[in-house]
Amino acid sequence: MENERLIELYKIMQTIRSVERKIEEEYKNDEMKTPIHLSIGQEAIAAGVCIHLRKEDYLFGTHRSHAQYIAKGGDIKQMIAELYLRKTGCTSGRGGSMHLMAPDIGIFGSTAIVGGGLPLGTGTALASRIQKNDRVTAVFFGDGAADEGTFHESLNFASLKKLPVIYVCENNFYAINSRQKERQTGDNICKIAQGYGIPAYQIDGNDVLKVSEYAGNAIEKCRKGEGPVLLECISYRWKGHIGTVDDLGVGYRPQEEYDYWVSKCPIKWYKEYLKNRNLLNEPLEKSIHEDIDKVIKDAFEFAVNSPKPQPEELLDFVYAD
Repeated sequence: MENERLIELYKIMQTIRSVERKIEEEYKNDEMKTPIHLSIGQEAIAAGVCIHLRKEDYLFGTHRSHAQYIAKGGDIKQMIAELYLRKTGCTSGRGGSMHLMAPDIGIFGSTAIVGGGLPLGTGTALASRIQKNDRVTAVFFGDGAADEGTFHESLNFASLKKLPVIYVCENNFYAINSRQKERQTGDNICKIAQGYGIPAYQIDGNDVLKVSEYAGNAIEKCRKGEGPVLLECISYRWKGHIGTVDDLGVGYRPQEEYDYWVSKCPIKWYKEYLKNRNLLNEPLEKSIHEDIDKVIKDAFEFAVNSPKPQPEELLDFVYAD
């Protein structure tokens, strides 16, 4: 990968982390009238996949999709405005954090329904095949979605029709607070996909270079019409399932497990990698952070100063009586 792209991966991950840290900081003020789900600790997955997607490629996310929205090139001002439920938000203040959209860059929606994006993304992949274009669909989902029937139905259909879709499982071991080993007989979701005849790989989701390598190959395979691929990316969310609270020491996640995964911070590791290759130095790092800080400052100022929807607008965008 060219040096510019290697630096771009760092910028994307650092932007995701910094935006979510600012959301975490501001959320306690209770001006964001929407549930939020943070992906701090999982930034390498969105960055490594989305850097290979074109503007016209499709993307579907979950309730935890700030990272995908940012990595695909979504307007951060509109995203933050959506968290504040303002009219300038990416869904005009009607969707909140869990329903981000940016159709102009192929983000056709995220959904709070577990596994809900899987059939939708399979559908856009079918449309691409029918239209004979080379658009690829990326569908992100968590390990909990592998328990849903839509997971199996979508994979089976995509395999039968050789659809251009890459399924990206962000396996952080927990569905809310239920551990994977207590829900599934195995700990290898990619084997399920292999059972449907889909090439599938379990990889280190904290290694952005590994994610990028496998995602790049998978997306190229899809563009050539060779059918779907599944990537099971092993990672860990640092925050609790919802909001900004932690769920350590209350019977859910053990402290030692949390400490281990924090020590495997994807950004810290990648920063050291870039420095060891003499691609990232102190002036460049400072410049990157200054640019990100300005983007965040402008986005939050834009959001809090944007107008709120009015009661008389309640039925706008409703298409049936």
